[in-house]
Amino acid sequence: MPGSMGGTGMSGMPGMKMAASGVAAWGPSDGFVLFAMWVVMMVAMMLPSAAPVILLFSRIGATRASSGRVSTPMSFFAAGYLAVWIAFSAVAALLQFGLHYLTLLSLEMRSANSILSGAILIATGVYQWLPVKQSCLSHCRSPLGFLTTSWKEGKRGAIRMGVTHGAFCVGCCWMLMLLLFVGGVMNLLLVAAISAMVLLEKVFPAGLVIARVSGALLVIAGAAVWLGH
Repeated sequence: MPGSMGGTGMSGMPGMKMAASGVAAWGPSDGFVLFAMWVVMMVAMMLPSAAPVILLFSRIGATRASSGRVSTPMSFFAAGYLAVWIAFSAVAALLQFGLHYLTLLSLEMRSANSILSGAILIATGVYQWLPVKQSCLSHCRSPLGFLTTSWKEGKRGAIRMGVTHGAFCVGCCWMLMLLLFVGGVMNLLLVAAISAMVLLEKVFPAGLVIARVSGALLVIAGAAVWLGH
């Protein structure tokens, strides 16, 4: 792989080069590039929906500072939040590495197996209806309640709060991220669509309903993929 990472456009992305090179070409350096790619995607996809709670943390901190109490910069809260998604990125990169090793991904880094594609779609759809999804989503939809009931002082406290919120966020959205293996990890339209879905679920008044409707549609899509196999 060394020396083959160059190129421009989608076909020149590191992941595309790795896929084209075959399993034998994947090494530690390629794994790092894959991990970095997932980190960039997760940060870009999740920060918009996390912005309300991060800004709210900053406003609460400013209010506390105005009354003479110690205020912690919001960067510590954001760092804790992003640390969880960075950990998720490592898991996602390992999963992609494994799927590639099993030759279940195409050169476009999407599932090359209709059974796998259908399974991911159906599993994601079912997850949208599970109590754990609804609980995590309810938490993410109530940032003020979380901050007021779980406030912790100091920089370590802010990081812990960020990690806690990030864990709920991963619990809410991790299955949606697996859809990238169906439509293509580097499919920018799909990345944008998932980002929009996450944002709608978290901030739109009917977010809980949207999650369930999308879940039903995903199950239908997965069943269609299987039937068409």
